[in-house]
Amino acid sequence: MSFKEDIEKYSPVNGQEEKDKQFILKAIDDFDDVLTRNNEYMHFTSSAFIVNKKRDKVLMIYHNIYNSWGWTGGHVDGEDNFLSVAKREVKEETGLDNIKVLNAGKIVSLDTLPVLGHFKRGKYVSAHTHLSVAYLFEADENEKIRIKPDENSRIGWQDIDKVVDLSTEPHMKVVYSKIIDKVSQIK
Repeated sequence: MSFKEDIEKYSPVNGQEEKDKQFILKAIDDFDDVLTRNNEYMHFTSSAFIVNKKRDKVLMIYHNIYNSWGWTGGHVDGEDNFLSVAKREVKEETGLDNIKVLNAGKIVSLDTLPVLGHFKRGKYVSAHTHLSVAYLFEADENEKIRIKPDENSRIGWQDIDKVVDLSTEPHMKVVYSKIIDKVSQIK
């Protein structure tokens, strides 16, 4: 199944996701380069929301660019298997080797996310939009984790009921709240 079919099959949980799904599908149709950062206006990212086995904690990183606690994730950089990208980003950003895919590997959140202009590796990156596809994972909170200094400065398991307050990005508070509501419903 193609990434576009995965997005088409996703059932939005609210009006925001319905509009974002329409926007993302239109972007796929209108641009031939949304899988790469060559599209400086908008491009795909894939993220992981990682819970512990008891589902009362979430593994969060302190993201250097956004100066906020957040999920792991990154640009798909041409890859069309977004679940694979999310898994790779977990490994790169946390060091976790053993993660379990939840929700049968289906998308857990679909969003268009604003990115403010910023410097990355000494080069300015203009403001743009991330076409965000996120997945739900489970990990053992006792497994060793580590930071990735060029991307995050802290990492830790946070109480699930405090995750929304830890984020300093208003748009991400909405996303995390939406996913947390889904966590208890997903096997």
